[in-house]
Amino acid sequence: MISAYNTAQSALQTFGTRLNSNSNNIANANTNEFKKTRVINTTVDPTGVKAQVEKVETPGATVYEETSKGYDQVELSNVDLGTEITDMNFNSTMYKANLKTIETVNEMTGELLNLKA
Repeated sequence: MISAYNTAQSALQTFGTRLNSNSNNIANANTNEFKKTRVINTTVDPTGVKAQVEKVETPGATVYEETSKGYDQVELSNVDLGTEITDMNFNSTMYKANLKTIETVNEMTGELLNLKA
């Protein structure tokens, strides 16, 4: 039961990091030259995962904006809202699933202790 708890806890932290990344990307989708972040999962022995956050340097679309000196070419953010919202829904579901695993382990541990007493 302890390994299930540790695995679920590390996954919970990882999906929390993923949700933070999604939130930051969505909040800055309209910020010129903003570069989105991506979260990569890596396996941690003996059981678990770890989140690694990296910036995606792919350039965003460019447009011309009027300034006091005329028109300047400006790079938009490289955030795709459709992808971010879909990923956020998935990450939220996985966060809840791992939270439920922790709750179940806690209930099972409590029942086991009640049986021992």
